[in-house]
Amino acid sequence: MDTKKYSSFAEIESELKILKLEKELSFQKVIWNFQKIKESFEPKNLIGNLLEASKSLLSNSYSMLLSAAIPLAIKWLSKIKRGD
Repeated sequence: MDTKKYSSFAEIESELKILKLEKELSFQKVIWNFQKIKESFEPKNLIGNLLEASKSLLSNSYSMLLSAAIPLAIKWLSKIKRGD
């Protein structure tokens, strides 16, 4: 890394402001990515991701059937679990 030479304190202050903003931007990106990862592990998104993956593996007719059958199966299983 080359050493930068500054001719005034104003240049140093300007560089420090830029670095501070870059640091804050990077930190916000990390927070945003963490939120996206956290959201992807929520149950509703896991099921959605599972359906998307199954759609790519199966043909359109099978994926349409799965898209209709899986929510019904989940509803049915939840009724059995509750004892309704």
